[in-house]
Formats: sequence, structure tokens, C-alpha cells
Amino acid sequence: GILNSMAKDEILDFWLQGSKDDFNATLNLFKGQYYSQALFFCHLSLEKYLKYFIEKNCKNSAPFTHNLIQLAELTKIKFTKEQINLLSDINNFNIRARYDDFKRGFYKKATLDFTEKYIKITKELILWLEKQSQNQLKRVL
Repeated sequence: GILNSMAKDEILDFWLQGSKDDFNATLNLFKGQYYSQALFFCHLSLEKYLKYFIEKNCKNSAPFTHNLIQLAELTKIKFTKEQINLLSDINNFNIRARYDDFKRGFYKKATLDFTEKYIKITKELILWLEKQSQNQLKRVL
């Protein structure tokens, strides 16, 4: 794939810029009242930042998975049980925004308050991850 032919720095920039762009998209979608889409982009932003973290700090390349729990484990960072539960919640946004069976229920669940709460959680998780990196990594937010 395209990532195989990229240099390490390019790969890192790809994931980092993707994470930033997706978080900005989250905020814009939220402003436009596209709540379920905003939640989907929360997931993407976290996924790409975790992949950045894995590429930066681990020997292996980031795997082709959307599973935030699996990605979090690969970072070798100690997440709290609460953080893992939040990542698990956010994992659902990926599935629910993609598949028609889940979409209708997800639209109902994705209220302004619910979406605002998870945007804040996403931001806090990214800021916490940045802290774990002990300033080795570039900032996303």
C-alpha cells in the first residue's frame, strides 16, 4: 500500500496531520449539527493519533484495524480502566456510523449533549496521550 512506500517521517506526518484534520472536522460537523458524523470523526481522530503513537514509539508498524482498544494496547501505555471503557464507547461510533442497521438508532442517540460530551472526552484522551509521550510527540490539539 501507499504507506509501505513512504519514509518514516512521512508516515508520522500522515497520521498526525490526519488526526488533526479529523478533530477539526469533528468540530465543524458539530457546529453544523451533524452529530453522528462528528462522533465518527472523533473515532477517526483517536485512531490516527494512536497509530501515530505506535509508528513513533514501537518497532512494528500500526496495523490495519479500527479497534481503538487493540491500538491502545499496542502503544504499551498504561491506560486506566475508565479510559479503556471510553475507548470502547468510541469504538461503537465507528461501527454505528458505517452500517445502515445501526445508523437509525445511532442518529437518535447522537444528541447535542451526547456529542458534546464525547468530543470533550476525545480531546481529553488526546491531550492525555500527548502527556504520556513526555513531549516526544508533536501536539495534535
